Amino acid sequence: MNEKLCSLDDIPEGESKGFEVAVDGESVQLFIVRKSDAIFGYLNDCPHIGTPLNWKNTRFLTMDGSQIVCATHGALFRIKDGHCTAGPCIGMNLERVEIDCVAGEIFLNSLSPDG
Repeated sequence: MNEKLCSLDDIPEGESKGFEVAVDGESVQLFIVRKSDAIFGYLNDCPHIGTPLNWKNTRFLTMDGSQIVCATHGALFRIKDGHCTAGPCIGMNLERVEIDCVAGEIFLNSLSPDG
C-alpha cells in the first residue's frame, strides 16, 4: 500500500488527525495520534457499534490528551495499543493500522498489523 498520509509536522505532539483513504474502491476512515515522539494509527471505528470515534476531524482524544475517546458513548482507549479501558466496549481493541514515519513523512502501510 505505502500511501503518504501527511508530514509528521502536520500532527503536533499530543494531538491527532483523521484521514480518509480508498482501499479496493472503498472509502476507509482512520486516524493517527502523535504521543511522546511516537505515532499510532487506528481505524476510525468504535468496536462497540462501528460508529466513528471523532468529534471533529482532529478530535479523537480526551480533553487532557491522555486517551482516545469515542464521541458516541464516551468509551476510552489507551493510545499505545487501542485497548478499551472504560465504556460499553471494555476489554475490546481498536483495529490498528500499520504506519511508518520516513524522513518526516507518514505513510500508511496496511490496515492491519498482519499486512
